[in-house]
Amino acid sequence: MPRLPVPHVLREEPQFRLLFAGQVLSILGDRVMLVALPFAVLEAGGDASDVGLVIGAQLTPFLLFALVGGAISDRGDRRRVLIASDIVRLFVQATGGALLLAGEATPLTLGALAAIFGAADAFFQPAFTGLLPQTLSEPSRLQPANALRGLSMSVGAIVGPAMAGVILAVSGAGTAMLLDAATFALSVIFLLRLRPAMAERILEGDAPPGLLSGIREGWSEVRSRPWVMGGLGAIATYSAIVLPAVYVLGPITVSAEHGGAGAWAAVVVAFGIGAVLGDLVLLRWRPPRAMAVAAVALLLASCQAAVYASGVGILAMCALQAVTAVGVTAFWTLWEVSLQEHIPERRLSRVSSIDYFFATALMPVGIAIAGPVGEAVGVEETLLAMSAIGVASGLLLLAVPQVRSLPRGGG
Repeated sequence: MPRLPVPHVLREEPQFRLLFAGQVLSILGDRVMLVALPFAVLEAGGDASDVGLVIGAQLTPFLLFALVGGAISDRGDRRRVLIASDIVRLFVQATGGALLLAGEATPLTLGALAAIFGAADAFFQPAFTGLLPQTLSEPSRLQPANALRGLSMSVGAIVGPAMAGVILAVSGAGTAMLLDAATFALSVIFLLRLRPAMAERILEGDAPPGLLSGIREGWSEVRSRPWVMGGLGAIATYSAIVLPAVYVLGPITVSAEHGGAGAWAAVVVAFGIGAVLGDLVLLRWRPPRAMAVAAVALLLASCQAAVYASGVGILAMCALQAVTAVGVTAFWTLWEVSLQEHIPERRLSRVSSIDYFFATALMPVGIAIAGPVGEAVGVEETLLAMSAIGVASGLLLLAVPQVRSLPRGGG
């Protein structure tokens, strides 16, 4: 029986293999919780408003601590930051799961736990982006490494909700939270075995900057690079304008026009399949102008909203969403690779934290107003306008000369 080919970066990079193995499991647990968290709040006696508050409680600390998390990650051992973050989130999910199973959970306790989870997550994401290059022996392997991470997210987006549905039907949200806690425990085990390459700043004996001066240095690094500034602006626009169509107006439109929740589930699965295909392509194809291709991919990704308003049948809609998914995953993978190839290692986590901040800061506002705007001017018109604004933002990014001319870094 033929064996599935294993990507070179997994076969030949043992440190990356450890990092990747832990994160595959953790991502799967997080995708389960994405579905299970609202039901956890309902099991705890909450209502729809409480669900929104708990989700908001998890997002807000991320916004507050993301820049701090980036500065701290650049000051010391990023591996230790990841371990500490995973341990905190392990205990948060284990506590929440135990309270739910014991019938002692309340929306208030789940909200407090969600806030702690969000704060720990704010430290994890910038540290991970900075640590990943330290697990590779060759900079040219950054793209397949990031593509593999994207692939794990894409597969998790398909498998995780299916697992969540089974778990919720059989034993409830408490078990889902305990499963997520177990994935963090496994991630910690892999991280404890990890021995990444020594960071550039440590090899050169640089004294770490103070917290505030470190954050300022990160902003200075961003402002000095027009392609980064342009990318952050496009990311903020996509997250605030286009993504709310996925979270709010898309489910409503597809369910109403194509037969309920089952139709929306089919669209979500099709999007996941498209993302997987895009990740598989990026495992092998290394475009010579990564940022230029990323900008073109963002144009494709921004069409997500318009597809919901296209009026095509469900099969055609699934096919179109699969195509936009290729754009989404290509943009994020090539953007991350470009940062890792061109931003100095000593400032990479700080720039990454600014990236995460831009991606999330305005999203709650967009989600909050998408419904009222759709009701006021029409859902179809709103969806078309969302894509038009997203495409315009992508064209502005592509118009930046440094975006079109930026070469590959690291050989």
